[in-house]
Amino acid sequence: MRISEVVQRRLKVMEDVGSIDPAWLPGQTMHLQRGGGAFLEIRTDEGLVGIGPEVDERFLPALNDVLAGRAVHDVETLSGMLDYHFPGGTYFQSIAGADIALWDLVGKIAGQPLYRLWGGTDNRVLPYASMMRLSNPEERAEMALRIVGEGFQALKLRLHHERMDDDIRTVQMVREAVGPSVKIMADANQAQSKGGWQPAVRWDLQRAKDTARALTALDCTWLEEPLPRYAFDDLRRLREDTGIRLSGGENNPSLFDFQQMCAAQAYDVLQPEVLVLTGVTETRKVGTLAAEYGLEVAPHNGYVRLGHIAHMHMVASWPHANFVELMYDPPVGHYMHFLDILAEPPRVGPDGFTEVPAGPGLGVEINPDYVLD
Repeated sequence: MRISEVVQRRLKVMEDVGSIDPAWLPGQTMHLQRGGGAFLEIRTDEGLVGIGPEVDERFLPALNDVLAGRAVHDVETLSGMLDYHFPGGTYFQSIAGADIALWDLVGKIAGQPLYRLWGGTDNRVLPYASMMRLSNPEERAEMALRIVGEGFQALKLRLHHERMDDDIRTVQMVREAVGPSVKIMADANQAQSKGGWQPAVRWDLQRAKDTARALTALDCTWLEEPLPRYAFDDLRRLREDTGIRLSGGENNPSLFDFQQMCAAQAYDVLQPEVLVLTGVTETRKVGTLAAEYGLEVAPHNGYVRLGHIAHMHMVASWPHANFVELMYDPPVGHYMHFLDILAEPPRVGPDGFTEVPAGPGLGVEINPDYVLD
């Protein structure tokens, strides 16, 4: 089976759902919609179609030049060719969209969901509610109680107020609200750039240590990216001095970055992002790397769609993965606002688990009511 063409299909905007101020973009507002954007299709000479996340329209001709006429199963070679033709920078999402669509095709040809194709047997994953706003301790405690009441067993708080006391008080109030059994993660969002610049509050090593010790007493599952992206030695010192579990890697764009952080013993939990690491092919290699070093892997997931489905399949196939991230800060930041482009979107059950789509490949199809052309 060979690739005949690569096309992108646009999606209708069904509803403007409102605005939210995300903690990682201080001073900026995200306007959220149901629908809108696009998705990629890789079509074959036998009529089978693989789908993937939206790519930059400017690169569609180049994607066709690289992929058209090639055998579908040769994913590793094709992914490498894409990486050669689209070297990093603004191109990574275009590579990722094509790579995910190729894997969707491989699963469809095999007649198996990807997690089974990769050796997984459990058809459920445990999402944690990744809260989006910084807000205040009282409101976060109230929201956490609501989220746990819906079934979630784990949640993540954004922690980078001007005053460290407000960060700690937020976790204290949430812990009091939800009780001891709920997993609480904390995200400092301190690795937003590859250099020394950091939006809003910038933590130094001492603030990270003081915060880590306080969070350990509150039974936090992990502290995420408390220092700059490449401060691997300081991250190791932070782990050694405080005993807290650290996580990170969502903005790191290469396998080499993850090799370095593993060698430096910077993190306990690796958080690759499928749209940053140019797709499933590279992200699965991070999972293998984590296993070699005895680390947990918990993919980062932004406010994305088919990338989230790809993460679900990977987590279900990894015995050393315990969570999948799910952006959730209702009502505006409800996870269904980005998943309802799917004909049968996965939902969080009353026990906190989500069933991985069981169809072949990614196991999902785009809701035809959303497709413009």
